[in-house]
Amino acid sequence: MSTISVMIGGKVVEKALLDLGASVNLLPYSVYKQLGLGELKPTSITLSLADRSVKIPRGIIEDVLVQVDNFYYPVDFVVLDTDPLVKEANYVPIILGRPFLATSNAIINCRNGLMQLTFGNMTLELNIFHMSKKLITPEEEEGPEEVCIIDTLVEEHCDQNMQDELNESLEDLEEGLSEPADVLATLQGWRRKEEILPLFNKEEGQDDVTEEFPKLNLKPLPMELKYTYLEENNQCPVVISSSLTGHQEISLLEVLKRCKKAIGWQISDLKGISPLVCTHHIYMEEEAKPIRQPQRRLNPHLQEVVRTEVLKLLQAGIIYPISDSPWVSPTQVVPKKSGITVVQNEKGEEIATRLTSGYFQIEIDVEDQEKTTFTCPFGTYAYRRMPFGLCNAPATFQRCMLSIFSDMVERIMEVFMDDITIYGGTFEECLVNLEAVLKRCIEKDLVLNWEKCHFMVRQGIVLGHIISEKGIEVDKAKVELIAKLPSPTTVKGVRQFLGHAGFYRRFIQDFSKLSRPLCELLAKDAKFVWDERCQKSFDQLKQFLTTPIVRAPNWQLPFEVMCDASDFAIGAVLGQREDGKPYVIYYASKTLNEAQRNYTTTEKELLAVVFALDKFRAYLVGSFIIVFTDHSP
Repeated sequence: MSTISVMIGGKVVEKALLDLGASVNLLPYSVYKQLGLGELKPTSITLSLADRSVKIPRGIIEDVLVQVDNFYYPVDFVVLDTDPLVKEANYVPIILGRPFLATSNAIINCRNGLMQLTFGNMTLELNIFHMSKKLITPEEEEGPEEVCIIDTLVEEHCDQNMQDELNESLEDLEEGLSEPADVLATLQGWRRKEEILPLFNKEEGQDDVTEEFPKLNLKPLPMELKYTYLEENNQCPVVISSSLTGHQEISLLEVLKRCKKAIGWQISDLKGISPLVCTHHIYMEEEAKPIRQPQRRLNPHLQEVVRTEVLKLLQAGIIYPISDSPWVSPTQVVPKKSGITVVQNEKGEEIATRLTSGYFQIEIDVEDQEKTTFTCPFGTYAYRRMPFGLCNAPATFQRCMLSIFSDMVERIMEVFMDDITIYGGTFEECLVNLEAVLKRCIEKDLVLNWEKCHFMVRQGIVLGHIISEKGIEVDKAKVELIAKLPSPTTVKGVRQFLGHAGFYRRFIQDFSKLSRPLCELLAKDAKFVWDERCQKSFDQLKQFLTTPIVRAPNWQLPFEVMCDASDFAIGAVLGQREDGKPYVIYYASKTLNEAQRNYTTTEKELLAVVFALDKFRAYLVGSFIIVFTDHSP
């Protein structure tokens, strides 16, 4: 690197830095204002500086005439909001990078120390060795001065009293090593942070005011839910049940206001869970080779989507620019299906609260972060925290949730992936449980997505099932779609229908028996003939989908298993009796293979019992069981 004297906008810059390592030409914002070079154009690029900090420039100023000797070159400058460090007269930190060197057709001769700049058919030679020399003062001629670099670094980066406290700290080590949590807390302040600057200029004299809570898009809610706010001026919205009384709503809001740190309204609210709680590792096979994939072309609309998402993640510190990763994947843009996410309440309590936490909260091991590198039109980045889509990410998240709530699971709450259900027999009990869970979230820096948190609701939809006090029902909206399906005309249509209906087979008694005519059409080399048997089977399956309700088990009561067998199928029903009334927990059935069809009636009935005990094993182990069979040998 060397410096040259240039003139920009009538101002002489004695030492403009020529830097082959810079991919842009850089101009400080303060100098830009002095020169009055015109309006800035917005840009979506990010800059990774020599100190590994990340900054977003204010914009780009194009075609600025830079005079070198008698030559004029049009230069595009990236304007960065940084205060120039002025140590001597006419010293301005302007960087002329590779774009300027390419425009000026610079040729550097390292042997002779000459650099040639051309303009048309004219050539200018500059002695870069001479320009890089520094005048030596008489004090420096006496010889080099011995410098203790440790003291210098301590003076620059640490408080002055740390030098005096070092000996005291060493004496404390004799009493024992510090706890890992204390060590990590001490190092937290030394971690590299990204400094994100505004994309556009601010007017002179405008105060740097940042809105604490951005404007949120409130989606329409069903009748049983409503919005309310934790702050004045309709800030910090939350979703609660619309059936609460005035006193209940006030009590709920008091708890939510006390535990507001557990709820996030924007991605920057995600603090990140401590690595001591959970860290995501990406283990590779020894012979695995790094994969580098090129970017994929994106249309302007998708480019804007990617740009917005990248800037959002960059500002939150979830991703960072990386330039030397052997692992690179292209950006995948996938439409997100909107909807309300809740989770099943297996205990049938009257009051339930459903919370949804998200990804981007678990740290990725430092050695594995480069394996998450992705490329897009706006740069190449790697993840610091675990995103969607990583291999084994769901397992890591579930393990993390169980680690945080290990003493609460199956007592006051249930956790499935990033969905949390808090329950209680009464409103007051559920409110106490809710506050305990939210305080645990604050303690572990786990932040919940406000939009997917539904407080004090009585029913919801999870995985296509309606969960309520009555039990588990099929989602009526999905069943209506299945009921409107026309009769299949191809094998593919039959397979699709059985796939939809099979999802709810636990609700349909003797499912295998009812669906047998349709399953025969899927056999290898079978001719597709839609006859009366197939139509009857098709209609019966659609009819049975609309009626059944199954309930969650009561672990204090004995289980009843009812088994039956026919010539080509076996079936079983798991149920219980409460107050003398039977209710169903699960239906199960299975089609017999050719060998099993040759069993005697007694053997088929016994096979049905064995099948039922194996199918319902998770419910029956350790419980009192009554088995019913309709065959007496």
